[in-house]
Amino acid sequence: MSNAIRILGLDPGLRRTGWGVVAVEGARLSHVAHGVIAPRETLPFAERLLALFEGIGAVIEAHAPHEAAVEETFVTANGSSTLKLGHARAAAMIAPARAGLPVAEYAAKVVKKAVVGTGGADKTQVAFMIARLLPTAGGATADAADALAVAIAHAHARKARHLGSAA
Repeated sequence: MSNAIRILGLDPGLRRTGWGVVAVEGARLSHVAHGVIAPRETLPFAERLLALFEGIGAVIEAHAPHEAAVEETFVTANGSSTLKLGHARAAAMIAPARAGLPVAEYAAKVVKKAVVGTGGADKTQVAFMIARLLPTAGGATADAADALAVAIAHAHARKARHLGSAA
């Protein structure tokens, strides 16, 4: 895959940040790698954020993606939880930006629609479709499957932009 574009998808979370890398060449999509970064919960808040940032940096170094995509924060009724998730999301956005990668953002509904066909899909449906679309990603945890879904949503959006610019 010499002309393939590698996309890093990130599903940010303070406890577990899922990541997934896919390669796109024309209409062909293939799984490269996936995993979860899980800082020790006993670490102070700032150190957990640093662990996320450094973990994402290590993924970028290992898999050399060309672009990154991050899922937008899901706003909850608990403002404190939403704010903490926002911090994790910031770490997930700054790491690829620092590596010089363009970073796109996608709402959860857009990601689910791109992979499952409906914005109201649940985690089980997303994981099922990831296993179908990327057979070598079988056994991905929910967090890693969500991250692969973000990467796929970005791949679809890239293709739509290129089709639109060709017209």
